[in-house]
Amino acid sequence: MSTSTTSIELTSINTIRTLAMDAVQKANSGHPGTPMALAPTAYTLMTRHLKYDPNHPNWIGRDRFVLSCGHASMLQYSMIHLGGIKKIGDDGKPTFDPAISLDDIKNFRQFHSPCAGHPEFGFAAGIETTTGPLGQGVANSVGMAIASKFLSSRFDADSIGTFDYNVYALCSDGDLMEGIGCEAASVAGHLKLDNLCWIYDDNHITIEGHTDLAYTEDVAAKFEALGWNCLTIDDANDIEAIDAALTEFKLTQNAPTLIILKSIIGYGAPNKQDTHDAHGAPLGADEIAATKQYYGWPAEDFLVPTEVLEHFEETFGKSGAESFDQWSSQVTAEQTRLIDQLQSKTLPENWDADIPEFPADAKGMATRGSSGKVLNAIGPQIPWMIGGSADLAGSNKSNLTAEESFLPGQYSGRNMHFGVREHSMTAICNGMSLAGLRAYGATFFVFTDYMRPAIRLAALMKQNVFYILTHDSIGLGEDGPTHQPIEHLAACRAIPGLAVIRPADANEVAMAYRSALASTDRPTALVLTRQNVPTLDRSIYAPASGALRGGYVLKDADNAQVVIIGTGSEIEIALAAAEQLESQGIATRVVSMPCCEIFDEQDAAYRDSVLPPQITARVAVEAGIRQGWDKYIGHTGGFVGMESFGESAPFEELYQHFGITAEAVVAKAKRVLNS
Repeated sequence: MSTSTTSIELTSINTIRTLAMDAVQKANSGHPGTPMALAPTAYTLMTRHLKYDPNHPNWIGRDRFVLSCGHASMLQYSMIHLGGIKKIGDDGKPTFDPAISLDDIKNFRQFHSPCAGHPEFGFAAGIETTTGPLGQGVANSVGMAIASKFLSSRFDADSIGTFDYNVYALCSDGDLMEGIGCEAASVAGHLKLDNLCWIYDDNHITIEGHTDLAYTEDVAAKFEALGWNCLTIDDANDIEAIDAALTEFKLTQNAPTLIILKSIIGYGAPNKQDTHDAHGAPLGADEIAATKQYYGWPAEDFLVPTEVLEHFEETFGKSGAESFDQWSSQVTAEQTRLIDQLQSKTLPENWDADIPEFPADAKGMATRGSSGKVLNAIGPQIPWMIGGSADLAGSNKSNLTAEESFLPGQYSGRNMHFGVREHSMTAICNGMSLAGLRAYGATFFVFTDYMRPAIRLAALMKQNVFYILTHDSIGLGEDGPTHQPIEHLAACRAIPGLAVIRPADANEVAMAYRSALASTDRPTALVLTRQNVPTLDRSIYAPASGALRGGYVLKDADNAQVVIIGTGSEIEIALAAAEQLESQGIATRVVSMPCCEIFDEQDAAYRDSVLPPQITARVAVEAGIRQGWDKYIGHTGGFVGMESFGESAPFEELYQHFGITAEAVVAKAKRVLNS
């Protein structure tokens, strides 16, 4: 510890350390070592630098703190408790209750405790994002920093700094080992996000042992090459050095900052220093007793000295309140309205007024094309909607054509250029969403393989990000099996809370956007074709508004004997099959099922009206695998789709080769009807 460290500073730091030890010991589960080592950093950040009013934890101008090394969650829970951060009520306003009480900490990692094993967004004020999967938090922090730059550049009146804030992320070796960490760092360096600071806990320990088992790169040199300002602190207990580095970060322009912090995991546990045991297991009663004695600390468990709470209130609380009061005095009425919309996820009135209604057209257009038209009809109405593509904007039709690009020094642009970085794109979108923006990311559907971890977290956090996912099947043709999604619809539908919408024509695309943009509590995947599909004549078929209920009767028949269910480009095949069946005297109903998740949310009466229980002869047709369809067609139902990877050829030949044809649907329908 620095020789200038005062008694109350040391007492405060040791309070954080002992809370971590005691909570992990009581739970018999968790990671005490990193919170113990990083306690001086957390203390210095909170009491000297973090612009955060504990009485207004959802203040949009607050600094963001992200614990990317989420296994060290007790560090964040201790910070929230000692800092006096208030709980947010159901009405979105702060209460007088603590966001995390001492009793909550005593119930660390227990059922219904806000102190979960890893920080979970929404469990307690002060937790800005869900972390745990390493690398996600630092990538989210890039999105949060982008949001501040965008909002400040676009909506700040006379540069008064209404939306200016800094983003601090504590990260570990694991965060930087994961590929997403390097992707996100590359984006941040390119964009010169000087409001972003990562504090890297360089403790040389991972779960398997010393980092040199697998990690020997020069981190500073790598980050400098990525465009970062790099600082090194040789002793993680030197709060004056930490203070100086954080001060230098705030003075740095045109580059994000990486502070490399040399620490010893489990600092203060005399027999466990520099070992991985303190990383992922309780210290044990004897070790805790010895450590508290080493600190000169009473043996009492969960001790929080009154003077420590008073000290945090006098430093962190007082400076935060002053910052909030100053901010409140200058924010404009127009900005207040905007902030209310951002935080409540409310869309402007008539945001969908310009969504086109597409005329019937036998030739039609690719749903990626109609998606681009709808996106650009909506874009001008929602000025805080921002997004882009992983280097595929031309193919995804995902640019807002009337808007500029978001580039270094050009932060008012709404077209993001994520580069070939699907994973970090998706996590950055999560960060932008958490900061209030309406964010979207775009790529080929097959590359959801790279996006999935961050999509899952968007669903877990109930963030209304949307994804524009084109080239949705073997219909993309000549690019071949590496680019042709087969299992991806089933894989995305397996993510709880993700709405997967595969529209059949341009007007279903319009409904898909109405659904996706109106959603406030879940992400949406828009799955779109490369090849043209007919725009259906709605004077013959049911209105496309039925898509808003997930599935609907597109074409009915009196006394229907068989039901054909389809999605996307296969609706054309389903309708052709129905025509053939009816020419043979078999009454056929066709159901369009663009979104299984929304359909499943409808009441039983509606679902039964679309898929009558008495009609058991059912066939589903989709250019993907069968998985997930049995709940609609039954185990004895027919399925026409894919059972293997694709091939490279024109899409018309591929549909014939793999038997996804009207004739195949007719044959399946007859078989299930006869059985």
